[in-house]
Amino acid sequence: MRVFYFVLGWIFFALGAVGVLLPVLPTTPFMILALWSFAKSSLRFHTWLYQHRFFGPPLQQWEQYRIIPLPAKIMAISVMSLSLAYLLLFTLFATWLKITVALLMLYGAIFILSKPSRLNIEQQSE
Repeated sequence: MRVFYFVLGWIFFALGAVGVLLPVLPTTPFMILALWSFAKSSLRFHTWLYQHRFFGPPLQQWEQYRIIPLPAKIMAISVMSLSLAYLLLFTLFATWLKITVALLMLYGAIFILSKPSRLNIEQQSE
């Protein structure tokens, strides 16, 4: 099972790295998933990713304070909205499937928007 999580970690890492170059693909969620996968498979790679000079700080902010930076929120909500509009307007999927996807995206949007975008005063003094 560790091998499965290790391979999954590298897949998520690769998707997150591609997200650095492609603005339509989010980076941080894939890195969070990679970190989780490495936590289940390799302490060495978990530590490497968590302390990475580029990817580490957002992962540390997420772990410590559950922060989702404002640019990541804007990108996530924008991509979800465009994807949903495309699904509703240009596909022939069953109505129940469209409603299910819309509800899942709404849940994701509420989750994203419910998280802070930056440290507040109380968190900074910890």
